[in-house]
Amino acid sequence: QVQLVESGGGLVQAGGSLRLSCTAAALYFTISTVAWFRQAPGKEREFVAAIRGSGGGTYYADSVKGRFTISRDTAKDTVSLQMYSLKPEDTAVYFCAADLFTRVVDSVGHYAYWGQGTQVTVSS
Repeated sequence: QVQLVESGGGLVQAGGSLRLSCTAAALYFTISTVAWFRQAPGKEREFVAAIRGSGGGTYYADSVKGRFTISRDTAKDTVSLQMYSLKPEDTAVYFCAADLFTRVVDSVGHYAYWGQGTQVTVSS
């Protein structure tokens, strides 16, 4: 069983920045696709960003493109999401997800492993 642990959430003013991290002490984590999703109250979970394993590509939702950056530190088994120019509409619980065999990076159903989530609140 792969256990993902998110950290770095918090309260920030609009225009501010936060850095989220997802760690997993798991074999194959460095070659797995890892993604961030978010879920606001009363809304469905939505894709934010993903990074393929083994030096693969990165993917972003249109709503965060140019403001968020996903990256991987293979030495630390960590995937980070750097968030800049935060807006109130970015407020949500952010989840880390991972899978070795993901084919559709922006689909919730294509990830077998999920973290517990970390709250991000952006005040106006």
